Amino acid sequence: MRFIASLAAVAGLLAAPLGAHAASVHTDWEKFKATRAFNHLSADGQRAMLDVLNAKQVLDAGQTDAAIPALYDATKRLTAAGKASAQFIAAETSLHPAPQHPAAPGHVAGTTPVTWIPVGGEIIGSETLAPEKKAAIATANTQLKAGQTKQAAQTLQVVGEDADFIMALTALEPTQGAINRATVFTEARHPQEASAALQQVLDSVVFISEDVSETLAPPGAKAPAAPAQK
Repeated sequence: MRFIASLAAVAGLLAAPLGAHAASVHTDWEKFKATRAFNHLSADGQRAMLDVLNAKQVLDAGQTDAAIPALYDATKRLTAAGKASAQFIAAETSLHPAPQHPAAPGHVAGTTPVTWIPVGGEIIGSETLAPEKKAAIATANTQLKAGQTKQAAQTLQVVGEDADFIMALTALEPTQGAINRATVFTEARHPQEASAALQQVLDSVVFISEDVSETLAPPGAKAPAAPAQK
């Protein structure tokens, strides 16, 4: 969603081995894509990240009392997102980093499977696209931002394979932990420390890239074949 632009310097990444859980994690991720990740963006996750942004802006202005409601809301929404079907388990190194959104400085991709919440998405196309395709992508992104995933998928039919889907992910437990720390600092009237905890949330957001034609496979389409396990 376009709120990703507000996270400008946030993050992205990855590629490499999984270890003992490779087969099960790979199956989980392929299943997630096969059921169209595009249509499984987490509304609660997106709102939680917006709460984080709002709380940080208020804290940066030194207003601790005003930040507390947004922090409480972020906690509740992340809890709800963690119980929904949108979440999936994978090691960060098993995902496809989006080159358009490089990782935050110092970020190291994790090799341990964790629970991810898809908190935003954006369709991008090349500069050489025909005007009607560029217009369709712009419309689809507006529909995505409004949560109209079915309408966005229909709009993108004219684009075909000439676009990528960038998805923003946050690791559930680390994000919950950072927001909890921010809440404790806020209630103790330490806005700078609270803001720093929320910055950790933003810096740890991961951006991955999926081909739109694969992500938006029509109902009943066969999932991509899993590569042979070594």
